[in-house]
Amino acid sequence: MTSLLPEFYNLTVSRETHDRLTAFVALFQKWAKAINLVAPSTMEEVWQRHIADSAQIFALYPGPKTWVDLGSGGGFPGVITAILLSGQGDGWVHLVESNNKKASFLRTAIRETGARASVHAMRIEEASAEIPSCDALSARALADLDTLLAFGFPWAGQNPDLRFFLHKGRDYQKEIDKAVGRWEFDLVKHRSIIEQDSCVLEISNLSRRPS
Repeated sequence: MTSLLPEFYNLTVSRETHDRLTAFVALFQKWAKAINLVAPSTMEEVWQRHIADSAQIFALYPGPKTWVDLGSGGGFPGVITAILLSGQGDGWVHLVESNNKKASFLRTAIRETGARASVHAMRIEEASAEIPSCDALSARALADLDTLLAFGFPWAGQNPDLRFFLHKGRDYQKEIDKAVGRWEFDLVKHRSIIEQDSCVLEISNLSRRPS
């Protein structure tokens, strides 16, 4: 076993999984020269700003779960979760990405790393009709909390035990205050291992407030 970025969290992976992550980084950096996968200013810190930031999701909810990753874009956190699942030989990630160029990148990343995932090139609003019930839902730098809960609500209706894991920046409390006007949910705030003012919001027991 080898430790993956041990200075950030206690997550160990096999050498094979570490090699898959390394292969993904090389592929990501190649494609990012042609299409906009992340902010260019973060490219020099890809392992910390993107790989580790994504891997903390899996560390919070490990095991062979079925995930839906919304707006997968450059593969964060969805492809990283799928690569980590490959080390367990079970679990799956449904990557939802409407941009065709980014969806092509995601398919290539899956094929070349052996990640346990599939790509759904469609709008998020249409995805619940195609993707079966899931155990967990993730999203990173996609939309405000109220919108993300609306996106995920169809899956919450299928599985009352569904958990959301959502990366949020320093203004996350404003988003929570807005969302509680329309939704009821249980909330756990996990401080980000990468950015002091950011967090991962873990949400469960989602329901609409009576109008």
